[in-house]
Amino acid sequence: MFIAMNRFQVKPGLEAAFETVWRTRESYLGSMAGFVEFHLLKGPVAEDHTLYSSHTVWIDKAAFEAWTRSEEFRRAHARADNKTGESLYLGHPKFEGFEVIMTERKASAAA
Repeated sequence: MFIAMNRFQVKPGLEAAFETVWRTRESYLGSMAGFVEFHLLKGPVAEDHTLYSSHTVWIDKAAFEAWTRSEEFRRAHARADNKTGESLYLGHPKFEGFEVIMTERKASAAA
C-alpha cells in the first residue's frame, strides 16, 4: 500500500471555509483504480494556523502516480479553490508519500 498526504496550514478563522471546499468538491477518487480510502484530518491549532492533512490510501505507489497523471486529478484540483479568492493557507501544502511497510488491525475493530 501507499499513503499520500498533504499538510495544510490554514489561517485562523478560515477553517470552516477550508472544510467547505473539501466537503463540496467532486474528488473523482472513487472512480480510480487502486484507490482505497480518503481522510481529511484536523490537527492541532497554533497561534498562526490550524494544521490539516488530506490522507489517501492506494493499493500501491503506481496507482497513486497514475491518479496524479489522470484527467480526474486535473478536474478535481481545478475545482478545489476557495470561491472568495482569499488564500486559506500559510504557504503551500506540503506533500508526503509513504510506502506501507507494516499494517496491524484489530479483527473486530469498527470503522
